[in-house]
Amino acid sequence: MSSALTDLFPYPIVQAPMAGGVSVPQLAAAVCEAGGLGFLAAGYKTADGMYQEIKHLRGLTSRPFGVNLFLPQPETADPAAVDVYAHQLAGEAAWYETELGDPDCGRDDGYDTKLAVLLDNPVPVVSFHFGVPSREVVDSLHRVGTFALVSATTADEARAVEQSGADAVIAQGAEAGGHQGTHRDNPETGGAGTGLLSLVAQVRETVGLPIVAAGGIMRGGQIAAVLAAGASAAQLGTAFLATPESGAHDLHKQALTNPLFVRTELTRAFSGRPARALVNRFLREHGPYAPAAYPEVHHLTSPVRKAAAKAGDAQGLALWAGQGHRMARELPAGQLVEVLAAELAAAGTALSGYATGGGAR
Repeated sequence: MSSALTDLFPYPIVQAPMAGGVSVPQLAAAVCEAGGLGFLAAGYKTADGMYQEIKHLRGLTSRPFGVNLFLPQPETADPAAVDVYAHQLAGEAAWYETELGDPDCGRDDGYDTKLAVLLDNPVPVVSFHFGVPSREVVDSLHRVGTFALVSATTADEARAVEQSGADAVIAQGAEAGGHQGTHRDNPETGGAGTGLLSLVAQVRETVGLPIVAAGGIMRGGQIAAVLAAGASAAQLGTAFLATPESGAHDLHKQALTNPLFVRTELTRAFSGRPARALVNRFLREHGPYAPAAYPEVHHLTSPVRKAAAKAGDAQGLALWAGQGHRMARELPAGQLVEVLAAELAAAGTALSGYATGGGAR
């Protein structure tokens, strides 16, 4: 990765921007202060809400940080399929004593307004999910001194990222928790994806951009593995989800290591886009029938998920989590960065020993 970008954070550790209230300023600040790159998630927030969080974060740390934006989504959903799904979810709304949301209450996530705020009040790094920003957008960010990073889930998507002029590509493997950052949601793929190590290798051979590897990383040894595969840094989400600074609901944090939730699955049940979550009742009952309709399904289920959280029912929540969720550690975020860095150093020492003939006999 370019020295100008890596100089922003001493350790090759990026805290993933987790939308929905998880990546709060306190979490990002703790990661930044410990030597990683902390991120705020602007997804599902208003432009003013994003700006207020940036102001809050700047009051907590003077270290560089990032802000993540969702790209506006094309209108590809079948309204009839959304109506059928809404009918199926009527029982959920009744059970939690709430109403279903309006599926047509907005699809651009305030992108243009948020971008304008970030150009008027530049931050060190902006990353993009669910697509590729235009060359004009990337150039405008560069003019105000902001680095641009873009998610990709395939080598072809990474090529599109490179063509946009972005500074680095976030290679997101299928192990990652939360939404897959596919540039176009293709229902025919069924949410299938490429594992992280294979993806990093493919991206490394396809583009010349620096790579930030994301997907199921929970330990420093795994960071060492993706660095050895060609990445310049690792992005971790689920690993930071259980920290006290995380804004995740306590039910969500507890579910990561709760033996009731034994596995994760890619599902459209909560949002209409493939996203990896712990398998709970809602996912089992509705996942097979959820249409490819983002953000319509997200808006539809939002009141139900909020009501489930209020009722203390983890079976109705979107429990986003990567495949390594059982390895979550309830450490303060800054301490977690330090532990990961120590594990990375130890893994590097072990690899060096093998390279010089000092490995196992």
